[in-house]
Amino acid sequence: MSTFSGKSILVTGAASGIGLAVALHCADHGAARLILVDRDPISADFAHEAVTGDVRDETMWNRLDLAGLDHAVVNAGVAGAGTIADMSLDAWRHILSINLDGAFLTLRAAMRAMRGRGGSIVLTASAAGVKAEPGVAAYGASKAALIHLAKVAAKEGAPHGIRVNAIAPAGVETPVWDAIPMFAERAAQIGREAAFAEMAATATPLGRYAKPEEIARQIGFLLSDQSALVTGATLISDGGYTL
Repeated sequence: MSTFSGKSILVTGAASGIGLAVALHCADHGAARLILVDRDPISADFAHEAVTGDVRDETMWNRLDLAGLDHAVVNAGVAGAGTIADMSLDAWRHILSINLDGAFLTLRAAMRAMRGRGGSIVLTASAAGVKAEPGVAAYGASKAALIHLAKVAAKEGAPHGIRVNAIAPAGVETPVWDAIPMFAERAAQIGREAAFAEMAATATPLGRYAKPEEIARQIGFLLSDQSALVTGATLISDGGYTL
């Protein structure tokens, strides 16, 4: 079992979905300091330090006190859909700026804080960064970039005792789906749970999507000493979607 007793942990995108599940998991397993960042307010009563801010804001990262940081989960992101031929440059830049620029600034801040003492970092990528599908060019490209960014960071961090890995889920039952018109329309017709079940039945060999808590436990493993020799890896947790 992963334990974070006495540890200091940063989680971005912590107000909902995977980020919230990770924060709860770390709190339940003894984290001494949780630094939770989201552009939406974080109301959870377990939040040790809740920061309302945009991960793309370099000045926020310069102000934030990350001294003594042990672990970081680079999780904040947005979804979006649109074919390459029809997507505007503004829409492309919006997704890339949050998913990639924001991740870079988060990763940079975490690695700077960990130099000289070591630590571990997990980037939340996506199966969309591994398997091509129509209509997800910006999202898929941003997540593919995160997978490679984790590899580069792992090589740069290794001499400092910093491990960096990525996780690439496929469908996870989180609010990010609500921004996708196809899902939002179907959920309005039959309900969110039924819409998730319907999509998962055809999209994954295992026939279901993940719960945020399941992904949180896998991230916990990658952060913990149980994976002490794992770095530069991507855990594809997709129910067989990319097969």
